[in-house]
Amino acid sequence: MLKSILGVTSALVPLASLAAAQPSADPGDDTIVVTASPLEKSVNDVTVPVSVLEGDELQRQLRGTLGETLAREPGISSTGFGAGASRPIIRGLGGDRVRTLTNGIGTIDAAAASPDHATPIEPALVERIEIVRGPQVLRYGSSAAGGVVNVIDGRILSETPEDGVNLAARTAYTTVDQGTEASIGGAFVIGEMSGVDVILTASYGYRDADDYDIPGFAESAALRAMEEEEEGEEHGDEEEARDTLENSFVEVDTYSGGLSFVGDRGFLGFSVQRFESVYGLPGGHEHGHEEEHEGEEHDEEEEEEGGAFLDLEQTRFDVNGSLETDGFIKRFNLFAGYADYEHIEFEGPGEAGTVFANEGFEGRFEFVQRQVGNWQGASGIQYRTREFSAIGEEAFVTPTDKDQIGLFTFQEWDFGGGTFEAAGRYESTELSNDTFGIDRSFDTFSGSLAASLRASEQLTLVGNVYRNERAPTTEELFSDGPHLATASFDIGDTDLDVETALGLELGARADWGRVRASLTGFITDYSDFIYQVDTGLTGADILMMRGEDDEEELEEFGELAVLEYVAADATFQGFELDVEADLGEANGVTFTGDLVIDYVDASLTDADRTGSDNLARIPPLGVVVGFDADAAYGHFRAEVEHAAEADQTATFELPTDSFTLVNLYAEWYVVDNLTFEVSALNLTDEEARLHTSFIKDVVPLPGRNFRFALRYSF
Repeated sequence: MLKSILGVTSALVPLASLAAAQPSADPGDDTIVVTASPLEKSVNDVTVPVSVLEGDELQRQLRGTLGETLAREPGISSTGFGAGASRPIIRGLGGDRVRTLTNGIGTIDAAAASPDHATPIEPALVERIEIVRGPQVLRYGSSAAGGVVNVIDGRILSETPEDGVNLAARTAYTTVDQGTEASIGGAFVIGEMSGVDVILTASYGYRDADDYDIPGFAESAALRAMEEEEEGEEHGDEEEARDTLENSFVEVDTYSGGLSFVGDRGFLGFSVQRFESVYGLPGGHEHGHEEEHEGEEHDEEEEEEGGAFLDLEQTRFDVNGSLETDGFIKRFNLFAGYADYEHIEFEGPGEAGTVFANEGFEGRFEFVQRQVGNWQGASGIQYRTREFSAIGEEAFVTPTDKDQIGLFTFQEWDFGGGTFEAAGRYESTELSNDTFGIDRSFDTFSGSLAASLRASEQLTLVGNVYRNERAPTTEELFSDGPHLATASFDIGDTDLDVETALGLELGARADWGRVRASLTGFITDYSDFIYQVDTGLTGADILMMRGEDDEEELEEFGELAVLEYVAADATFQGFELDVEADLGEANGVTFTGDLVIDYVDASLTDADRTGSDNLARIPPLGVVVGFDADAAYGHFRAEVEHAAEADQTATFELPTDSFTLVNLYAEWYVVDNLTFEVSALNLTDEEARLHTSFIKDVVPLPGRNFRFALRYSF
């Protein structure tokens, strides 16, 4: 695979008279959004809902995982699987329905297979994150049904740094977990060849944190009440875990280097990254039979041995290039990535368990048309392949090879008072599974129509209608085994067919000078929406039905809930409101405020076999209110984050209490390019649980946390 990448890129090297197709931009309304459109449009000009997190705001919102870093953005929530693994959820959709990208190419990992699998991205090394909500971004594939999160880390540069060098460094300490962080990255012009600048980039990130503190009990009040009702006084005598979330430690090392060639008409760059992480799996990931042991001796052994943890490694190679021409094709864009990923799930030190591996390649080649009159557009081809395997006692999904090729086009017409857009994608997906002896192939067609209308100088109206087809995933088709991370026995359905979404999205963006607002409402009807239903059976029931009578397996997996993948019609609807306001100035201090409200309601068209029409783990109403004060000597922000009670639950799902978190951020500009930051996160030490998490009833969010950071940039 790597040879094929190098072969394509070597053909572009002679063209390295090479103008940046993705120029770095200053924060603000003029920021170029490369994720939403290949036509380099600003945030205010795209027809889809977009958020951009960069600069000081990104630094303030940094958390240890990508999901938690983005959780305060409109329409975004998190899978919340402890300190080591947390992926973004967009409008209630996660897993394979949200595409997480690194510099425009998929992360090529196993994160979508299970919420306890980390995404190999270190947020501290990120320069910019673009989030596009909704399934309209067809250039990235049908698996972007919920939206796209594109992480841009600067490993490959498309522009020459000012003064020939860029350097940034950060170190931080967090009190909630005695965590230490350090990161450094730089870009250096190391030479010139025939008018082409040669730029070297390098970065390193390190994070080490112990088990984090929690406000009270690890188990939720709802779970403790249910257990007391089921077990009576016997449960009351048990010692409850509290104050510290056991087995929530995390260690991360990330190394990367890149080489870019930047000229007057484009660029070509290569990079390599190594990501290593070891993190605990909190929430009782241990085997069922371990929980049944009694006696002081076992407790001492368990404490000495430690809990389950995951050891993850990924080596990744990327190529990115762009070439401007003088013909009808204005620009050619190339994105390609190859990665070798593996993680081992350990039941304790020295007790290696299941091994997950994923070797994959993804490439996308785009042709951007020169504008002719009021018409412009872009088209391209994308290819993805992966060899996925899970080997071990807890391999809940069987090894599967996947090949996918897609053709897409994006066309835009400017009619003076606004724009009209049309996009389409054809995708062919083939999956081969030797364990089941089954090959499945799917042909999918997706399309969208969008329009924006400048109703006045202050108001823009936008609308999108879309139809998206998605092929079922490896996990949905071929799962068959115990999945201890989610305390379930997962069963796929090899007969599942294409999932189809038909949706409408309407929005308005207003800029009244001192007040800027964006409101988006959406509704999506799914035909054959694929989800997991709790059958009410246990792992022991399934094993006995299959004639397996191994006592150790029956004891080990017996209490696991059996979750089966099924397809049914469903509807997702909701809204997102984002408001910013200039509140005035006094004594050299500028005051601003912001408000984010998002809501999604998701339900089945008809009640499923459990008698419920509610889907599990749908985020409740969320509200974030912020107040900023900006001065020449520093910046202060106060932020209140509220999640409403989640009481419309699926069968076998417990409700989740509401919570309100208070976060404070203060920054002092010590000298030029040097900033000292103090943050108080969850200042009131509130107990908070994410309804979107599989393990929310045994894994709360961290308690009160003071973070001290020092940042330098040049």
